[in-house]
Amino acid sequence: MSPNQETQPAEKIYLPRTSESETLKKIRHTASHIMAMAVQKLFPKAQVTIGPWIENGFYYDFDSPEPFSDKDLKAIQKEMVKIINRKLPLIREEVSREEAQRRIEAIKEPYKLEILADIKQEPITIYHLGDQWWDLCAGPHLENTSEINPKAIELESVAGAYWRGDEKKAQLQRIYATAWETPEQLAEYKRRKEEALRRDHRKLGKELGLFIFSDLVGPGLPLWTPKGTLLRTILEDFLKKEQLKRGYLPVVTPHIARVDLFKTSGHWQKYKEDMFPLMAEDEEARAIEQGFVLKPMNCPFHIQIYKSELRSYRELPMRLAEFGTVYRYEQSGELGGLTRVRGFTVDDSHLFVTPEQLDNEFLNVVDLILSVFGSLQLKNFKARLSFRDPASDKYIGSDEAWDKAEGAIRRAVEQLGMDYFEGIGEAAFYGPKLDFIFSDALEREWQLGTVQVDYNLPERFDLEYVAEDGSRKRPVMIHRAPFGSLERLIGILIEEYAGDFPLWLAPVQIRLLPVSDLQLDFTKEVVAKMVALGIRAEVDTSGDRLGKLIRNAEKDKIPVMAVVGAKEVETNSLSIRTRASGELGTIPVNTVIDKLEYAIANFENLHIDVADVTSQQVPDVTEAAFQ
Repeated sequence: MSPNQETQPAEKIYLPRTSESETLKKIRHTASHIMAMAVQKLFPKAQVTIGPWIENGFYYDFDSPEPFSDKDLKAIQKEMVKIINRKLPLIREEVSREEAQRRIEAIKEPYKLEILADIKQEPITIYHLGDQWWDLCAGPHLENTSEINPKAIELESVAGAYWRGDEKKAQLQRIYATAWETPEQLAEYKRRKEEALRRDHRKLGKELGLFIFSDLVGPGLPLWTPKGTLLRTILEDFLKKEQLKRGYLPVVTPHIARVDLFKTSGHWQKYKEDMFPLMAEDEEARAIEQGFVLKPMNCPFHIQIYKSELRSYRELPMRLAEFGTVYRYEQSGELGGLTRVRGFTVDDSHLFVTPEQLDNEFLNVVDLILSVFGSLQLKNFKARLSFRDPASDKYIGSDEAWDKAEGAIRRAVEQLGMDYFEGIGEAAFYGPKLDFIFSDALEREWQLGTVQVDYNLPERFDLEYVAEDGSRKRPVMIHRAPFGSLERLIGILIEEYAGDFPLWLAPVQIRLLPVSDLQLDFTKEVVAKMVALGIRAEVDTSGDRLGKLIRNAEKDKIPVMAVVGAKEVETNSLSIRTRASGELGTIPVNTVIDKLEYAIANFENLHIDVADVTSQQVPDVTEAAFQ
């Protein structure tokens, strides 16, 4: 390559989700049928259930007396390639319900009979793979198996699954797989999977000593270690400080309440299956649904605080805020590290506003959320207008209330010029939402912040305020949570940063590494001075060789490390190295402290100019260790 030639970056390979690509939808739907055919050829006793596409591939559930092994997966994939290469046509057939039932009974597939019973429309559609195999299916499919590139499919894993998701029903074996248009897409998908494993917050959280799970405590209930608790506290304090500046009032509410509170709000009627069971004094109370429940939401509690006295328009907007822990009875199979748990803390706030204040308050909330994302260095997100599905009966309230609430959200995003899309059917049962969907380093999407407009709960709880003309009027509620939940946010941040937290957020911001015990007293004095000023500093007192001290600090992803040898003690300085910028040289202690305080306060990495360095010469032992 000539000196004038530049290396061109490799072209980024785009990996669409199934829902974004009709081609992938057909490929994956067809591949699931091919996989089921291959399984039943190799394992004749296996019965098929369902085999839908998912966003990055597809799966199929089987009832098989033999557990599938990794070796079996390889054999199944090899058989799939044979089927693909046979160039079997995909043939659509329409039959009557009676004919479909006759054919299913003939091949003795009981799960297909249950599926058939759930199909309401007629005629019934069946798809054939040549004349070799068939299944009930609505499509879509490719025209021929040869349209699938056999080098662009891969069977990934086997997991347990209950029929219909009901743990009281048969346990099945679920084979997860993926299929793409090209081998290059498959290679990129596998690369991202490997990177996701490297960033997995469950693995990094354990390595960094942030949280644990205990079987005795129960699944989905994380236990936070001192470092993890410190991380939570930093995030809480950051948002609490920002909220106080914006006129929010802190409140604290209980973890349980009478079930009647949630009957009034509608949560009990609409959300009962996701709540922990009722705590009743006796069977009679249980029969009439009287007792206490763990709270799934904070809003009904904040409503009670608002309603505890008659409010004047002069008190509005009233912004009540709480880091409130709520509880959801998620199914075991849906739990996943910190991103899906049974007990989590929401950075919840409920604003009670007049109708005239609604638009401006909504914009202020969005401004707060965008400010939070900026401090967390989360830039790749879009807004989803989560509206109701008019055809669904899961929502409460009048059409007029929903139209007004959805109109307020639409006006806000259009005024701000935000990139947004609509999610019909994604609304909460009591009101529409503006959800912030974040794409991480691996282009996976997560919902973080949310802000909701609600005309319905003020109606259900008969909330009022005294208007300027002395009349009683109904306030509007805004529900908002910039983080969403601390647990999910921290899980996402761990993976986004790959455990390398920015300086302001790191549980330990600087670690001092004494070359020998002779420097211990000096390092402890420096750390005490830093801690007194709010800098999270510590000393490595292990007594290991310097090289190991540095490796341990790197492994623990400490943002700043400071080597202290005899020369540093003599000159009252520290030899600084950061993960972000490498070696910064030997710096006077007071300069390091000043620069750390500035960087932390401004959400920046540590930066020290050459002019701030009194000596660029690092002791020989330090140079050797860093290299």
